[in-house]
Amino acid sequence: MEVISGIHWIQGINGNCYLITDPFLTLIDTGFPHKTKKILRYITHELHRQPSELTIIILTHSHYDHIGNAEQLRTITGAKIATHPEDALYIERKKQPPLPSGGMGIIFKLLSPMIKVHPFHVDISLKENEEIAGLTILYSPGHTPGSICLYDPKRKVLFTGDTLRCNNGTIEGPSKRFSIDMVNAHNSIQKLKTLDFDIMLSGHGTPITENAAAKVREFAEKS
Repeated sequence: MEVISGIHWIQGINGNCYLITDPFLTLIDTGFPHKTKKILRYITHELHRQPSELTIIILTHSHYDHIGNAEQLRTITGAKIATHPEDALYIERKKQPPLPSGGMGIIFKLLSPMIKVHPFHVDISLKENEEIAGLTILYSPGHTPGSICLYDPKRKVLFTGDTLRCNNGTIEGPSKRFSIDMVNAHNSIQKLKTLDFDIMLSGHGTPITENAAAKVREFAEKS
């Protein structure tokens, strides 16, 4: 589905993916494992582009429902994988991912071996205020240590990963059950309320295409 000219939302992969068609074909997040064919089909059937045209795969954070198809897509397309260096350590298994506190951390530990996302190399490290593919990197730790948001000032679009989510049209913060540091998450949300944007595209839920910045400011001030 084309959300706005040049930005497409790929649905049905247990985590949102977004394709940006210019200045070059860029994918933001890759969804749950075993959805590679669906992403490639969108590129070929909806965009009428070749998989080899995919240039950059940006991962907003290291959770498996966002990185699940990244390595296979790189192998097929030759695209470079980019993310924040903090979460690159977990993707490459140079560090063990921190677990959420309480019972959810125990569940994560038990389920991890069943979810087949093997370590893979990250090609490009993304840091605060750097630009890539026309997007400005916003370091937004809290959900994970290396979570990022992406700001497209030209189109006035904010990609929030799981720093902010949309639940039936309502903005929510990251899930406490799956987040590492809610204080940092709160601080990261406060940074977003100063931005000028019309559309918010999150890692879960539907796009917010009207008054997105005002809705984010309202949520940030109440949280």
